[in-house]
Amino acid sequence: MLVSIFNDVIGPVMRGASSSHCAAALRIGRLGRDLVGGTPDEILVEFDRGGSLPTTHESQGSDMGLFGGLLGWEADDPRLPDSAEAIRAAGTVVRIETVDVGDPHPNTYRLTLLRDGVTHRLHAISTGGGMIEVISIDTWSLSLHGDSHETLVVVEDRAATAAVARQMESVGGIVDQVTVTEGERRALVRVRSHRPLPAEAVAAAAALGRVHSLAPVLPVLSRRDTRVPFSSATELLAVDGGRNLPLWRHAVAYEMERGGLAEHEVIDRMIALVRLWRTAIDSGIAGTTFDDRVLPAQAPAYASALAAGRLVGGGPLDRIVLAVTALMEVKSSMGVIVAAPTAGACAALPAAALTIAEDLGRDDEALAQALLAAGLIGVFICTPWSFAAEVGGCQAEGGSAAAMAAAAIVTLADGTLHQSLAAASLAMQSMIGLICDPVAGRVEVPCLGKNVMAAANALACANMAIAGFAEVIPFDEVVMTAKRVAAQMPREVRCTALGGLAITPAARAIERRLAERRGCGCGAPSVPADGGSCCR
Repeated sequence: MLVSIFNDVIGPVMRGASSSHCAAALRIGRLGRDLVGGTPDEILVEFDRGGSLPTTHESQGSDMGLFGGLLGWEADDPRLPDSAEAIRAAGTVVRIETVDVGDPHPNTYRLTLLRDGVTHRLHAISTGGGMIEVISIDTWSLSLHGDSHETLVVVEDRAATAAVARQMESVGGIVDQVTVTEGERRALVRVRSHRPLPAEAVAAAAALGRVHSLAPVLPVLSRRDTRVPFSSATELLAVDGGRNLPLWRHAVAYEMERGGLAEHEVIDRMIALVRLWRTAIDSGIAGTTFDDRVLPAQAPAYASALAAGRLVGGGPLDRIVLAVTALMEVKSSMGVIVAAPTAGACAALPAAALTIAEDLGRDDEALAQALLAAGLIGVFICTPWSFAAEVGGCQAEGGSAAAMAAAAIVTLADGTLHQSLAAASLAMQSMIGLICDPVAGRVEVPCLGKNVMAAANALACANMAIAGFAEVIPFDEVVMTAKRVAAQMPREVRCTALGGLAITPAARAIERRLAERRGCGCGAPSVPADGGSCCR
C-alpha cells in the first residue's frame, strides 16, 4: 500500500496510550466485526510469547482498542476506556491467551471470533502509527490494509468461481481489483472497490457463495490508479530538478496524487488537525485527571512557573516544553490526540510547530503547510521502514518526530528545500539507537522526556540547517541506518516492558501499585509474584 500523509504519518485522531496498540487494535477489531457481521458472541485473542503484546496489551490499550473495534466504535469514542466492560456487558465471552507460535512480527493479533454458531479466524499485524495489515482470514492468506472496501466471496463450488469473478468485474466504475485464490475445494474471490458494491451485485454473489463485506478503516482510500510522484528524499530531489520548491509544495502534490484530493482539501484537512491540537494543549494546561497513569498533571505547575518568570530563560523552548507536557498528559488521561507520527511520540511535532508558528506570527494555513512538510518527511521514513517502537525502538518514534518537527520549523522560517532535508537528517542522526522502555507500560516515563528531547532537538537542528550546517549524511541513508540499528536491538528494549527503565525496582513497584489500584483487565485476580504484567 502506498503511504498517505493522513493515513500513515499524521493521524489517526484517537484516544489511548499507543497508536500501535489502541488505534491499530481498534481497526483490526472493526474488520473482525465486519467479518462476522456484528459483535461476536465469543472472542479468543492469542498473542505470541516472543512478541511484544503478551506484556503490553493490557497496559498500552490493545484490549481497549480491540474491544472498541469489535463493538463498532471509532478511535476517538469517549466510551473507549470502558470497552472491556462494555463488550462483556453485551454478552460476549472473552479469552486472552499467550501461545508459542513464532510469529515473525512482534505486534501480531490472532483472533478467533464466533457469532451465531459460525467461527472465523483473522490474523493481523500492527505496523506502526495505527497502521495495520490483515495477513490471513480463515484459511486464506492475503494482504489487506483497510484502505478500500473489501468484498470477500467464498465460493464452495469451484466451478462457479469464474462466474462470480465476471459478475464482480462487470460492476462499472467502482471496482478497482478482482483477484481469485484457489483452494483445494473452494475458492476466494476478493473484490477491492473505492465505494461499496451495489446491493444487487452483492446479492448475485451471495447466490453462489458466502459474502463478507469489510468497510475501510483508513481516511484516505486507494484506487486502481493510485500513484505517488516519489517515495524517498532522493526521488523528491530528482523531481524537484533544481527548482528548490518548498518542501510543503511537494508534500501537497504528493497527497493530492496519493489521495485524489484537491489542494484546498489537503490544506483544510491539516488545518482541522491544527485546531484539534490547540484544544488538546489548552486542555492539558488546564489540568487532566485519570487514575491509571504514572505521572500527575504537571503542565499546570509548569505554566505557573513560566508565567511567574521562575524558569531559566529558554525563549520558545520553555513554551514548547509546556505544550509537549500538556499533550502527553491529555494522551495519558484518554483525551483526544493526533498520532503524529505515533501516540507515544504525539507531542514533539505539534508542540514545536504550533509554538514556533505563534512566535513567527504564521497563520493556520502556513502552519498547515509546515505540518504537511513534516508529513512528507514521515513518508520517507515509513515507506522503507516503520514508526513502531516494537520494530525500531524509540528511534522509530521519537527520532521520526524530531526529524519531522525540524523540517516543519524550517518551513515556518521560509527555509529552502535543502535546508528542510538537512534539518531532518541532523535531527534523526542524533537519535539513532534510542530504546523504548516505558515504565509500567503507560507511555509516560521516560516518554515525556523523550518527546521534550525530540522537540528541543528539532528546534536546534532547524536553526543549524538554516545557518548552513552540513548534514553530511543524506536523509535516506540516515533512515536506512536507523532501520539497520533496529535489527541489532534486543527485543527487550523495543517496547516490551522487559528492559531498560521498565525493569528497575522503582518501575516494578509502580507497575504493582497501578495493577492493584485498577485490577487486571484480563480478569486475573492479582499481580504476579515476579512483578511483571498481570496480563500474560
